[in-house]
Amino acid sequence: MALPHLHLVSFPLCPFVQRSVILLKHKKVPFELTLLNPQELPDWFLEKSPTGKVPLLLVEQDTAVFESAVISEYVDEITPPPMLPTDPLRRALDRAWIAFVSDLVMALHRWMTASTEEAFKVARDEAAKGLKQLEAQCKAAPCFTGPDFSLLDAALVPVLMRLDLLQDPESPWQPDDYPVLASWWRHVSDLPEVKESTVEDFRARLIGFLNAQDGFAGPRLAAGLAARGH
Repeated sequence: MALPHLHLVSFPLCPFVQRSVILLKHKKVPFELTLLNPQELPDWFLEKSPTGKVPLLLVEQDTAVFESAVISEYVDEITPPPMLPTDPLRRALDRAWIAFVSDLVMALHRWMTASTEEAFKVARDEAAKGLKQLEAQCKAAPCFTGPDFSLLDAALVPVLMRLDLLQDPESPWQPDDYPVLASWWRHVSDLPEVKESTVEDFRARLIGFLNAQDGFAGPRLAAGLAARGH
């Protein structure tokens, strides 16, 4: 069966869109990618997107699928074999942990953009708590739940990629504290679909985003990232 034309609409730095890119590349699905400036959204996007957010997947250019977890499951269902478990309970658990990772993405964002040192530490502790819970769940065998790359792996990659880049004495990610997750990250970070899941100038864009933040966290993290070079 021929696949429909898939058009993924994204912001260059969005971690939720990165999940979709990883999945599409892992499944070797042809897709069109459009990167938008979140400060200058075109009318056609606002007309198509019910929430005004990305990712947005246009199927045959006229039907809009939104919410990253839903997009992932749709792509998975039309491109067998499935990456979610066939057992209902295991499938439910994977979905639950994907939702958990989505909350962790938001904690990471709060850490990266904290306007005060106090807010920076609160967000750090929140993210670290989430990482500890993931450490207890991760099998790293070599993927999160076993030998095969899954939707949960794709969901977690954007978090660890950013934490790996944003090294800081106050970072929630200290690899020695999370040996299982660190082992998992060493494996998945080397996969082609992960390496190719961001824009070429991702690092420079991330530095620019951080420097544009007011207050404590952004400029501090940007300076550290810039000082380490490529």
